[in-house]
Amino acid sequence: MWSSTDHARTLELIGETNAEAFYKGELAERMDAFSKKYSGFLSKEDLAAYKPEWVNPISAHYRGYDVWEIPPNGQGPIALLALHIVKGFELQEKDAVDTYHKQIEAIKLAFADGEKYITEEAQMTVPVSELLSDTYASYRRSLIEEHALQPEAGEPVGSGTVYLATADEEGNMVSFIQSNYMGFGSGIVVPETGIALQNRGHNFSMDPNHDNCLAPNKKMFHTIIPGFLTKNNAPVGPFGVMGGFMQPQGHMQVVMNTIDFHLHPQAALDAPRWQWKKDKTVLVEPAFPSHVAQALERKGHKIEVAVDSMAFGRGQIIWRDPESGVLCGGSESRTDGFVAGW
Repeated sequence: MWSSTDHARTLELIGETNAEAFYKGELAERMDAFSKKYSGFLSKEDLAAYKPEWVNPISAHYRGYDVWEIPPNGQGPIALLALHIVKGFELQEKDAVDTYHKQIEAIKLAFADGEKYITEEAQMTVPVSELLSDTYASYRRSLIEEHALQPEAGEPVGSGTVYLATADEEGNMVSFIQSNYMGFGSGIVVPETGIALQNRGHNFSMDPNHDNCLAPNKKMFHTIIPGFLTKNNAPVGPFGVMGGFMQPQGHMQVVMNTIDFHLHPQAALDAPRWQWKKDKTVLVEPAFPSHVAQALERKGHKIEVAVDSMAFGRGQIIWRDPESGVLCGGSESRTDGFVAGW
């Protein structure tokens, strides 16, 4: 029920002028006109036709846990496929050269598949179930050898982002992410509204033969993926790592830090990260172990050391102890953010 108090609060939040436009439906008109002025594709008909969707998340079983991601058109399958590939290896320790090598090779293969096949789920020529099948993961795993490979997609058979994790004493948990994409999105703000237009269309392919080709009313492959972890059908907690195409790589590293290497949330986030960029090029943080970086070079990886940590994602975690119900959280040391309890 909408009350006069709600009305007054809305006026306070968005300003008298904008509130009047809001109630008269003028914002859509302004956005439509501004988009046309700059040869944009967003129309008031698009806004009127939009409806939020309630989707079923997808998951991969990883060493006793289930890792959950949003389904396509997001890049969640990339993180899940990479975990599916590495779970077939026996990894002895976190900072071993072999561990990093296998992680990097797995994410490269997963990205190659994701960039070829992921788009709006109904438009994908290869279903998610095939990408995440044990048979396909086993095949992709078999391609990983002692030296870095040039990643190519297989053929399965048949950075202005905000992340928030929250939980309460009743066991409710939320993994939430929102983004305008590159910085402030398109960099265009509709005059007198404060509305910044996003530029997610940047990720569409213009190749008509590509799964992710541009088409009317089609959702493009995008990067934002909130994550969630469960065990034995019980919630462990929400997690996320922002940062464009770093996100599935961050998800993989944080999940493995938690499950394989038994790090608590803050340590799992703070651990030095790597980021596959393209081909055999891997960017590592300044704090990444230099002897490991040198050994990876000998395996054929092209290692580049970043001058700072801005490119390696920004994450948050909340884990819940299944017996005591105690919540334990961590917040990214690479950027602003904090853990708040009340």
